[in-house]
Amino acid sequence: MDRILNGPRVFDFFGIPISESVIVMWIVMAIIILLAWVLRNSIKSEVPSGMQNFAEFIVESINSLVTSTMGEEKRGFAPYMGTLFIFIGLANIIGIFGLRPPTADINVTGTLAVMTFVLIHYYGLKSKGLGYFKSFAEPVFLFLPLNIIGELAKPVSLSFRLFGNIFAGTAILAMIYDVAPLFVPIIPHLYFDLFAGLLQSFIFLMLTMVFITLAMD
Repeated sequence: MDRILNGPRVFDFFGIPISESVIVMWIVMAIIILLAWVLRNSIKSEVPSGMQNFAEFIVESINSLVTSTMGEEKRGFAPYMGTLFIFIGLANIIGIFGLRPPTADINVTGTLAVMTFVLIHYYGLKSKGLGYFKSFAEPVFLFLPLNIIGELAKPVSLSFRLFGNIFAGTAILAMIYDVAPLFVPIIPHLYFDLFAGLLQSFIFLMLTMVFITLAMD
């Protein structure tokens, strides 16, 4: 069960087990850093062209999505939300290249969900002060236990939704390769790794933005 949830162990680093998910996650982060460096160096003039057009398209798309979902006053969340979407998106679709997606590891999706959980309540408290806690007893005090359970369920549902969908796709593709090892399932890869991967990235991003906005408003 541990191997299924956390991915196969590759080696130990001073007694710390390093799984395949960790190694692939390092690869994803390296790709993001490299792309950021390339795109940053492509910005050389006020007249965009080539890679600069691509970089500006990404930034404008993320800014537009954040402002339309969270409001213009929350535009400052765009860098984090953009990074979150790009990381999860690349982590999901990297299975196309034969690597195990890090998001098929419950530790990775659980950490991302906990980050969202912390941001929800941090910005809710920052926005409303101690009055933020009054919302847990609304509409009447009897709803306090249910509201607390509902808040605690958010990181659980976020992590297992992302993990379950990506892991299921990885497992199905593995079974296809077991049945027909010489067959390259292009269409299943396009669906489970590309389409479903980007869709789940978008869903995680939207839920994160919606939860934070509801906590602040």
